[in-house]
Amino acid sequence: MWDYPRPPRVEASAEHVQVWFGGVLIADTTTSLRVLETSHPPTYYLPEGAFVAGALRHTAGSTWCEFKGVASYFDVVGGDAAGAGGDAVAPRAAWAYPHPSPGFAALVGHVALMPGAMDRCLVDGEVVKPQAGGFYGGWITSRVVGPFKGEPGTRGW
Repeated sequence: MWDYPRPPRVEASAEHVQVWFGGVLIADTTTSLRVLETSHPPTYYLPEGAFVAGALRHTAGSTWCEFKGVASYFDVVGGDAAGAGGDAVAPRAAWAYPHPSPGFAALVGHVALMPGAMDRCLVDGEVVKPQAGGFYGGWITSRVVGPFKGEPGTRGW
């Protein structure tokens, strides 16, 4: 991942991505996007249609990325009744770029989430380790090698 570009690159992925939250499968796809950026493990963006109904609930607030633009946020909802409100909520654990900066139009209609806020995320059957720090949304698998931004002492890299 140290050879990942800056600014980031968006690439299509056919890997099988699954997200479990509240004890249920809330997202499942083989058509995600990976955003690759220097010093970060990939961040996966899943098509909105990969999520079960009710799993994403728009919430207030936004942030700005120097590359991708303004992000809007979602609470993630899971549990036995995910479609009807669910019994597990991860506040502001997912985000999207509805009107991204030039060069990132592919992200429209896709949602990223914090793997550390979910029960588990899988890529081709491998359980993902979340990027450290609670701020970044990287997905660490055995195919990416660190060190990664987010570990203690790396915030200023």
